[in-house]
Amino acid sequence: MDESRRGFLKKAGAGIALFTILPRHVFGAMGGDKRYVAPSDQLTKGIIGVGGIGRSSNHFTSDSRCRLVAICDVDSEHLRKGVELGKQKFGQNLQTYHDFRDLIHDPNVDVVHIATPPHWHGIMAMEAARAGKDIFCEKPMTRTIGESKRVREAVRRSGRIFRLNTWFRFKDTFYGLGTEVEPLKKLVDSGLLGWPLTVRISGATGFTWKFFWTGKENLVPEAVPSCLDYDMWLGPAPYKPYNHHRVHQTFRGYWDYDGGGLGDMGQHYIDPVQYILGKDGTFPVKVEVDAPQQHPDAIGIWRSITYTYEDGCKIILEGEGFESKGKVPYIEGPGGKVYKGFECTIPNVMELIAEMPDPEPQNTDFIDCVVNRKKFALNEDNGHHSSTIVNMGVCALRLGRPLRFDPDTQLFIGDDEANRLIDQPMRGTWSL
Repeated sequence: MDESRRGFLKKAGAGIALFTILPRHVFGAMGGDKRYVAPSDQLTKGIIGVGGIGRSSNHFTSDSRCRLVAICDVDSEHLRKGVELGKQKFGQNLQTYHDFRDLIHDPNVDVVHIATPPHWHGIMAMEAARAGKDIFCEKPMTRTIGESKRVREAVRRSGRIFRLNTWFRFKDTFYGLGTEVEPLKKLVDSGLLGWPLTVRISGATGFTWKFFWTGKENLVPEAVPSCLDYDMWLGPAPYKPYNHHRVHQTFRGYWDYDGGGLGDMGQHYIDPVQYILGKDGTFPVKVEVDAPQQHPDAIGIWRSITYTYEDGCKIILEGEGFESKGKVPYIEGPGGKVYKGFECTIPNVMELIAEMPDPEPQNTDFIDCVVNRKKFALNEDNGHHSSTIVNMGVCALRLGRPLRFDPDTQLFIGDDEANRLIDQPMRGTWSL
């Protein structure tokens, strides 16, 4: 993208947009059926981060609707493997980039897929939004509450389509529960369980699958591999001497880059609960943790994290020591309980909820949303809310104490140390 166009986009995003900047593929559809995309206007995408999820079979794809054209990574081995996979799967040479900004500003890229460690998500999503690119972002949405707020604002200003990649609010069997979300949503909306409700996410429903993604203390400095640009991998994160356990598959165990198993898996579990409880537009007002004192660098284990909403509803995440607790309800209210496999204490519950209206339809086809400029089901708004809830827990875990949260200001109440974790300083010249 040339400097004059980049400057124009920045000016357009500085105030209330008077019109939407449409990607090039939309113009081929404007003369007729808006669902039609001419072959010459096939969507294109680029993936930032091809070491793990970015090179997985679900995402490293090309088809008639969206073609992969570019990849980016700061590890040259990841790039080499990505290029080989592109030739093997699609018979094409992919454009490669070392710096994510070059991929984002490639005029041949319509959609940017962010598959990096979470400490990069905020910067990359905002850069993509400013560049007029639609965004597919892996979870968690961001590593901090402040970054999530700013991504939400940037996407709104730019008119981009944003998708957060956790999908259990609208499809697939929820981890370990043996049922999809829709019947749970219908049951809660029916009022049969009563109110307030407690939702318990425990070993019985799979949270401990990645629970032990923890860090190591007192890492010994190692030589940086020649294939890795470690300084660029760190980016906005504080400088720490290289050790292989900090990067790639095990980075999640360190506060600088993620939030352990809570950061990695928390949004998968909390986002559907927000939807089920009808709380997409609000946050809990309190978070409490039961955990050992955490190390300042390496993330440790925890026993439980409890979120409480203003109306008394609770979400309880159960960690160490809960795996063999036995039969526990997933959702519990004064009128009944729901267990794994949709076993319910309310007689004839399936017949009762069958008479209830189905939940509102959701836009779950990301490519269709991009082509027709429709908000995706899990977007910058509800994604910001569930991401913030995850990061509330991360803050309480790091500090080892309960925190109260103001849903209006999105700040912790009477706790300056906790509020400093909302907007954390970035290294060097990196900023939002």
